[in-house]
Amino acid sequence: MLALAVGFLGTWLIFGNGKPADRRGRAVRLYAESLLSVGLLFFLFRYIFAANANMDYVQRFIASGGELNLAIDTSTERTIVALRFGPSLLSVFLLYLFFAARQHRYELLLTLLSVGLSTLSLPSAISTSGIGVLGWIGIVPLLFVLWRGNLKTILFYGVTYGVLTTVSVNYWLGTFSLVSLGAVTVIYLVYYTVFMLVFGTVILLFRDSSPALRVFLTAALWTMFEYVRSVGFLAYPWGLVAHSQYTNLWLIQISEITGVWGVTFNVVLFAAALSEFIGPLTQPVGLRPFVSAGPVLLGVTLLVFVVHGVGWWTVAADNRYPEPDSTPRVALIQQNSDPRKADYEKTFEVLTRLTDAALRKEPDIVVWSETAFVPNIRRWSDEDPKRYRLARLVDRFTQYQKSIDTWLLTGNDDYTRILDQSGREVERNSYNAAVLFSDTGERVASYHKMKLVPFTEYFPYEEQLPFIYNLLLDFDVFFWTPGERAVQFQHPKFSFSTPICFEDVFPNGVRRFVQGGADAIINITNDYWSLTKAQAQQHFAGSLFRAIENRRPFLRATASGVTAHVDPYGRVVARLPQYVEAQMMTEVDISSDAPRTIYTRFGDWFPRSLFVIVLLASLWRIPQNVSRLRRRT
Repeated sequence: MLALAVGFLGTWLIFGNGKPADRRGRAVRLYAESLLSVGLLFFLFRYIFAANANMDYVQRFIASGGELNLAIDTSTERTIVALRFGPSLLSVFLLYLFFAARQHRYELLLTLLSVGLSTLSLPSAISTSGIGVLGWIGIVPLLFVLWRGNLKTILFYGVTYGVLTTVSVNYWLGTFSLVSLGAVTVIYLVYYTVFMLVFGTVILLFRDSSPALRVFLTAALWTMFEYVRSVGFLAYPWGLVAHSQYTNLWLIQISEITGVWGVTFNVVLFAAALSEFIGPLTQPVGLRPFVSAGPVLLGVTLLVFVVHGVGWWTVAADNRYPEPDSTPRVALIQQNSDPRKADYEKTFEVLTRLTDAALRKEPDIVVWSETAFVPNIRRWSDEDPKRYRLARLVDRFTQYQKSIDTWLLTGNDDYTRILDQSGREVERNSYNAAVLFSDTGERVASYHKMKLVPFTEYFPYEEQLPFIYNLLLDFDVFFWTPGERAVQFQHPKFSFSTPICFEDVFPNGVRRFVQGGADAIINITNDYWSLTKAQAQQHFAGSLFRAIENRRPFLRATASGVTAHVDPYGRVVARLPQYVEAQMMTEVDISSDAPRTIYTRFGDWFPRSLFVIVLLASLWRIPQNVSRLRRRT
């Protein structure tokens, strides 16, 4: 299809279409831009799909719906994709460059530059840790384009940036299933379309206003957008602008006041001010724009330095977290396998071997990862071990846990039954759970995951959208029931809560645990399925902010990484390397008198306040624009 479109473009260019040369050149450039944007998207999808060759047999079977005619190796498949798309994309790109140079219109190039900078600012295949400094300039080229366009161009280039960045950042989803990557891309296509319509409308309203106001509104709108895409059924707070700064210890201290949203606001504010200042460099308009934009950039830079300075003082003073009154020793176990895909008995042997090694250091509690032990403990505890294999494995687990004389937290399946009046089961709800066992082997409490992954763990619209529901079932998706209670586990030395999987990237969700009385947050996660270090590091980058927002110790026990201990200031106390079998003992300072931060008390007040400010400013501006138009006519 791409080759066909290129052929059509060439024919159109050769034979003309009756338009003057300048109009035809503009039309060809716009057509080439559209073709290049769509072609790049499809190329990325096919190139990412080639990574399926890295999957194990079970993952390949699920991803292909049983049709196992996949590439023998990744390099072969990617070479084929490059040969199929490369010549056509190169032809369109060169044609675009020719007309872009003649017309001095480089909007798409600048947009693609922002895609690359934004992607590399986060953990990626190029840099597992991410290049955080690029976060400050990532969207500068894009803002330069958006501020000078009409609503159509704002929509086109803004959506192009959003979709390509989404695919580039979340490329690891394609190593599991293109359904997941496709769903995220479609969702963000809608998100960015709506956002750019709002963004464009506000920008057009304030285009003739002061640079300071434009810069503020840009930062406010972008922060609001990141907040909106982090709430609701389709919430996916992944790859936020703020996440590029997870290693910037001084800046991220502001999270205790504004949440992660304050970090996004500061970064985008600087990018907007820089874009405003750079603008006059592109045209000979004299010194007046520099005179107005220079103080804005200087003021924003000063503000950013002040935020960093306050953050430095906060960390140096070390007074946000009181002296600990207990220091429990926590053993975090990383078995380095996908427990649902691996042999259950073998995984259990690895877990017990690593736990035995950790027990020599006398931990107060041992933590296993999400669904580290797969067979449903509640279900198979009631069955005869002599008759059922899984019952025997659960019996081994129970006996082992009693023998270690130590508290144990593990991920596991759980369920509740709904009975009729005669006591017969009429419905069963299945949960992704965290289960706590005491040092005497008693099952103390369970937490059921409340925020489930859309489309892969949860789809509540079975009756309204049966086609999508049945399609997901065809791809072997197993649906869980969402939990209803933010459980606080009680250990003799401290209380803690356990967000499961990507629940730890939701600021307000973790805040609810702390409001309920949790002294610490322990996340259990299985990111092994992604088969990439970048995905796990992106997850860790997004979750680290929860420690600062609530000033609580934050620990992660994962199947393959990132297993770590983060203190209430966001400092990484200890972590394990990814994709290795390992265990880690860490001492956690617990203060029962730790105060609640502003964010813990008031939640997402910052982006909501920005919404009110932008709304009021827009309502105030509309009559002025109407009056101006009337005077012109």
